[in-house]
Amino acid sequence: MSIAIDQPVQQKPLSFDEFLAHYGDDNRYELIDGEVFDLEPTGLHEEVAAFITTKLCVQIDVTNLPWFVLQRGLLRPSNIGTTAFRPDVAAIDRSELNNEPLWLDQSILTLSSSIKFVAEVVSSNWQNDYARKLEDYAVLGIPEYWIADYAGLGGTRHIGKPKQPTLSVCTLVNGEYEIQQFRGSQTIVSLTFPSLKLTAEQVLRAGR
Repeated sequence: MSIAIDQPVQQKPLSFDEFLAHYGDDNRYELIDGEVFDLEPTGLHEEVAAFITTKLCVQIDVTNLPWFVLQRGLLRPSNIGTTAFRPDVAAIDRSELNNEPLWLDQSILTLSSSIKFVAEVVSSNWQNDYARKLEDYAVLGIPEYWIADYAGLGGTRHIGKPKQPTLSVCTLVNGEYEIQQFRGSQTIVSLTFPSLKLTAEQVLRAGR
């Protein structure tokens, strides 16, 4: 099975403005500490992200939340510097967008108050999802962060041994994430979407 490969694609560190000039129109790239990463999503990676998006859209609709699901937009709050994440799935609060300085011209969010939920589908560079993004999304104050490791790629200290497909649900408590992991037929518990009725397997196999 081919796996998405996240690799830096340039040697010279780029500023955020340089990144936008060269890669801003292509949603397969993100910027981490000045390094440009080519996300190269595989088909199954995209299926998992699309499945999560579909289910969240239903929840947003039935609960009449003023939110929508953004795919591949850039998250670039001002306290991150030369980093602009492009999460696979993000739930955005529409009522906050009037305060976003870049939104009318570009799909870029700069305020943590706009972002209610993010999900990352794990690729070969799993360290970013389990470490760097886990820390930064907590600092940004994002209430819930899912790590959908459909191929069991994460290190054993993150998903245990033997490694297996795992959905990690990270809930923000006092500025840090508390992590609960779900596998197989276990029902996912989400504080952001409490009416969600899904098993880990349904998400990690994209409903197959």
